[in-house]
Amino acid sequence: MTVARGTTVSIAILAEIRLYREGLRDVLHGRAGITVTDVAADAPADVQRIIRAGPDVAVVDMTMALAESIARAFADRAPRVRVIGLGVPDTEARVVACAEAGLAGYVPRDGSLDDLVAAIHRAARGEAFYSPHIVGLLLQSLGRRRRRRAEHPGEELTAREHEVVALIDRGLTNQEIAGRLHIEVATVKNHVHHILEKLRLRRRTEVPGWLRAHRDAAVNRSVHAADGPADAW
Repeated sequence: MTVARGTTVSIAILAEIRLYREGLRDVLHGRAGITVTDVAADAPADVQRIIRAGPDVAVVDMTMALAESIARAFADRAPRVRVIGLGVPDTEARVVACAEAGLAGYVPRDGSLDDLVAAIHRAARGEAFYSPHIVGLLLQSLGRRRRRRAEHPGEELTAREHEVVALIDRGLTNQEIAGRLHIEVATVKNHVHHILEKLRLRRRTEVPGWLRAHRDAAVNRSVHAADGPADAW
């Protein structure tokens, strides 16, 4: 769900430092069609409260230890809420991890208040907001991942997707998987779609066969590695 241009955007702010989150609330509330509906740290109860409330945008301080987990929680349980990350370290590993966690945009540490306002409105409209540097890091990573995917497609699965694969292998339906992982059925369907795409499979019934084949291949690689090369001595 996106917010039409010119419509008031509701946001929640999650930051560990109280002065930081309350300061952002004071400067953002009522500015350029933005309404701050909640502020919180990273306490699970507070995060759950905001997820249930479902603001248009969640602004998350990515310097918090649980920031990526919070972003994933929104992606899994409230996919309509767009997440903007504040202060994302501009290293490829962190940028990619944040992208996988479902961030709709990033405001770097040297970003301005105008950058944040623009990111909020673009996210609310369903658009992405990335700096040229962030885009460059993501493209570099995408190129390397595409090359790896051709050789080892299973490495592209996220931790959550590995969980879904394991449950598919056990014969669970989408509804049963949703109950086991405490997520929506629609979210499970999205995970299954991405899994099939990454593994280059046509239907979910092929997943158990793929899993067994790659388990066997992993065992064979381990055995050969233990034996060592033929000319080692």
